Amino acid sequence: MTILVIAEHDNKVLAPATLNTVAAAAKIGGDIHVLVAGQGAGAVAEAAAKIAGVSKVLNADNAAYAHQLPENVAPLVAELGAGYSHILAAATSNGKNILPRVAAALDVDQISEIISVESADTFKRPIYAGNAIATVQSTAAIKVITVRATGFDPVAAEGGSAAVEAVAAAHNAGTSSFVGEELAKSDRPELTAAKIVVSGGRGMQNGDNFKHLYALADKLGAAVGASRAAVDAGFVPNDMQVGQTGKIVAPQLYIAVGISGAIQHLAGMKDSKVIVAINKDEEAPIFQVADYGLVADLFEAVPELEKLV
Repeated sequence: MTILVIAEHDNKVLAPATLNTVAAAAKIGGDIHVLVAGQGAGAVAEAAAKIAGVSKVLNADNAAYAHQLPENVAPLVAELGAGYSHILAAATSNGKNILPRVAAALDVDQISEIISVESADTFKRPIYAGNAIATVQSTAAIKVITVRATGFDPVAAEGGSAAVEAVAAAHNAGTSSFVGEELAKSDRPELTAAKIVVSGGRGMQNGDNFKHLYALADKLGAAVGASRAAVDAGFVPNDMQVGQTGKIVAPQLYIAVGISGAIQHLAGMKDSKVIVAINKDEEAPIFQVADYGLVADLFEAVPELEKLV
């Protein structure tokens, strides 16, 4: 078996989620190849070649892949993927945008957001917002899979010495074009990679009150997240949302402040190693998954906690 892993990157840096995806590929077994599709992404290809367990890196360097438009990248992956037993990508916005198109082009089913590898054709994935775990067996000749990064410990970023091979194939569908992007800038860690996350919910009452969480996060070196209720209310931008329709996180420490614990939110953070909940409602569902719970007014508790850090 030979497995193709689609690298997650920005043409400059290899995203950590790629290491988790390679870990999933390693559990399947066989040779692991990594595809880097981009423009001027030589540094990414070199970084991918150093990943432990990777035997080959395919570097598709072309202007058509500069912004990884799925209309262009998916035909490339489908073309190359025809010679592989498995095609894996992280369950990020990019991965979830590209792989369904690849599966359709190859006329196979896709298995989404696996959290465990049982065998080369059998996988576990969460359903019903994580309230149940489905065991899925695929008979497809090529298995197209997205990987939930929080389900697998990352492999070592150093230690490999894979060969880098240039890929000449260029696919430009001409049906879409990159117009621009606005990236949120912050000195805090990126939400999905942070070891500590402090999140606020509807109980924060308004966006200005998130200043209490920012102050605490800065003391802890943490990222700041939010529940869907807080995002929908306009308290904070939607790139801070943690949950089934937001970002999936599994930090060492997750502090939920003023969050009731709706199923949608729990699906995005319940794999955290230690969960601390602060809520004035002692019946809040969040306390059922919390390792430590504090029934208190967050506007008193959070400033006190900040002083102690």
